[in-house]
Amino acid sequence: MSVGVKRFVTAALLAGTGLALQARAGTLEQAWRRAAARNQTLAAAAAEVQAARSGARAARDARWPSVDAQASYSHLGQTARLEVLTPSFAFRSGPIFRNNQYLSATVQMRLPLYTGGAIRAGEAAARDGLRGAAAVQRATAADVKLEVAEAYVAVLRAGRQVRVANASVESLAAHRRDVQAKFARHMVAKSDLLAADVALANARSSQVSAKNALAVSQEEYNRLLGEPLGRVPHLDPVLPTFAVDRLPLAQLIARALSRRGELHALAARAGALAARARAATASRLPHLSAVGGYTHFDNQILNHENFSSVGVGFTWKLFDGGAAANQADALRARSRAERHRLADLRSRITLEVRADWLTLAAARARMQASRAAIAQAQENLRVSRQLYGVGLASNTQVLQAVTLRTQAEEDYNNATLDAALDRLRLAYAVGAL
Repeated sequence: MSVGVKRFVTAALLAGTGLALQARAGTLEQAWRRAAARNQTLAAAAAEVQAARSGARAARDARWPSVDAQASYSHLGQTARLEVLTPSFAFRSGPIFRNNQYLSATVQMRLPLYTGGAIRAGEAAARDGLRGAAAVQRATAADVKLEVAEAYVAVLRAGRQVRVANASVESLAAHRRDVQAKFARHMVAKSDLLAADVALANARSSQVSAKNALAVSQEEYNRLLGEPLGRVPHLDPVLPTFAVDRLPLAQLIARALSRRGELHALAARAGALAARARAATASRLPHLSAVGGYTHFDNQILNHENFSSVGVGFTWKLFDGGAAANQADALRARSRAERHRLADLRSRITLEVRADWLTLAAARARMQASRAAIAQAQENLRVSRQLYGVGLASNTQVLQAVTLRTQAEEDYNNATLDAALDRLRLAYAVGAL
């Protein structure tokens, strides 16, 4: 490999954009942290986890006693008295309530003793809901990280494309000067100069397109990170690596099926629906609860105004028109539907892992082939320009050599970045991102 090729390969690996990198370029890990702190979808998933956690606590709290307090004040329009009339005597009391008004208050405590399994089923549904929300949060975080990684690589790719376009313009401009010098000495036809002008104009047009693509990719990257859209990011071209790309395919698939958050979320949802079905069935069974209370009742007749009580409450919904049974059937059917979706998702994730594994292998092979092509294209351009200088090569041969070198550089950059991004996609597929 020539010195010029080594310099190009080193620059291609270190150039994150068409601009010079600052001493402290941003890394992909830093981008992930910024996106996680500002992404609204992740914030929503975190709020769902908090809601599910509170719901789980509420389901557990259903086992504890509940205390209710009631109070009322009444003013009567007539004076209430107690009258007892018999054939032998008549009794008429004074006013039952002082000034025709009274206050009553009750405090009652109820402790569930038996609910047919409704509380236990509610706790199971809430636990599954919490597990599902946490799994969705993990899956959402992985989605955001992959999206940011793709935008990050898009900026790197566009920056390298700008560099390649700049190099192409420089080579063609230098060649055009050579042709101009030969044409001025009547050594070549004007068609050579015109061909060089057209090639240079096309290269400059590609340069403009590359710079525009870089600006657009930078704006999308800034949007994902919540940064100002006019900011020019300086990115570290070294991407994080994961220890999954060297594992056997069977082990990768097994890891994906055990780690992917989407699978855990669907399994948790199916379990929660089944638990809710058990709770609906339990509503048809007898319910027992211990009841204790304290009552205050203003009056001038009874010998006490304050009463305490303790007892057992019993409720049993004997007939509800089939509502509870149908509700339980509907919930069980929805649970089965989630199980079917889970089986389908497992199959799709298996295919995803296999496809990403094969794509990564292909990208690595392309990277090896394109690395050798760069050296050959660089040497071909050098020889073609030398031969043209002494009149042993045509103008078309030099222009083709510039095109071949540009294509080789683009192929190498794309293969390198594709391999890096495919490693991240494989890590995402197996649940390691």
